Amino acid sequence: MGRSIRYLRAAEAARHLGVSVKALRLYEARGLILQGRTGAGWRSYGPAEMARLEKIVGLRKLGFGLSAIAALLEAGPEKTGPALAAQEEALEAQRREIGRTIGAVRRLRTKAAPNAPQAKGGVSFSLPWPWGGEPFFLDEIRPLTFIVGPLGSGKTRLAMRLAEAIAGATFVGLGRLAEDGTAVRKRLSADAALAMRVERRCAELATTGARSSAALTALLAALEEEGPAAFVVDMVEQGLDAASQRALISHLRARKAGARPLFLMTRSSAILDLAETPPDERTVFCPANHSPPILVAPIPGTPGYEALESCLASPSVRARTEGVVAIRPQIA
Repeated sequence: MGRSIRYLRAAEAARHLGVSVKALRLYEARGLILQGRTGAGWRSYGPAEMARLEKIVGLRKLGFGLSAIAALLEAGPEKTGPALAAQEEALEAQRREIGRTIGAVRRLRTKAAPNAPQAKGGVSFSLPWPWGGEPFFLDEIRPLTFIVGPLGSGKTRLAMRLAEAIAGATFVGLGRLAEDGTAVRKRLSADAALAMRVERRCAELATTGARSSAALTALLAALEEEGPAAFVVDMVEQGLDAASQRALISHLRARKAGARPLFLMTRSSAILDLAETPPDERTVFCPANHSPPILVAPIPGTPGYEALESCLASPSVRARTEGVVAIRPQIA
């Protein structure tokens, strides 16, 4: 005997779909769905009704109104494609407008308190050369903050100044890669506990695609040191292949709450994928013209977004340009 088809009552169907019973009744009133009735008069939803409701709920999440959904449910692929394209364009316009609004709010905050004292959990200082001593402040130190800028923008000097200004922070420079990591290997040989932590972290990263290398070992040896309260890392992707970069940033984002803050200088789109940046992270952008660094939201249309995006390159491009430095005129 065939297996009987299970029909859901309104409350069960609503719970399965993640909507309210009131929403189901609205869809019924608008003619989007026809449901059956039990012998006792209760609404019931079978497989066909649930499949249609899943389409309705999915389209609602995409921002479509009920009238548009009614048309889409009956439309073929030749009409569905253009409707989705139009909705995508509308959502992109909304995102750009939100980005502009966020930028305006941040500019007003800066104007309202250009010399704001250091907030609890924040940092403030005067910008070093190549800037002219303008005030710089972060009202809050997040678990992950990225520092990005074109060659010669001063981002390394900003990073070093951050390491000085944050109590207990340390600057992890490119010296970690000197002599193919010889100094790092000596340090690990002398510190068995640190060597064990680095080995364990390397093994964890390997399970998500990281490749063992002197560069990865050197970076982890610095980040696994027990003393520092925060780390400011110069070009975190230096020497790492694409898979290792992706594994590393996934690991850093998955750290437990309360982990030591990280400031990561980067120009790699694998490390800083603007489309995947969580809301609790920040990006500090150093403009090419040496105007003061700004916070840039990862939203198209935000002030600084296009310039920020232009500074990020794929791991293959970064590998080709490792070691390139900006040419600065000599001052007599």
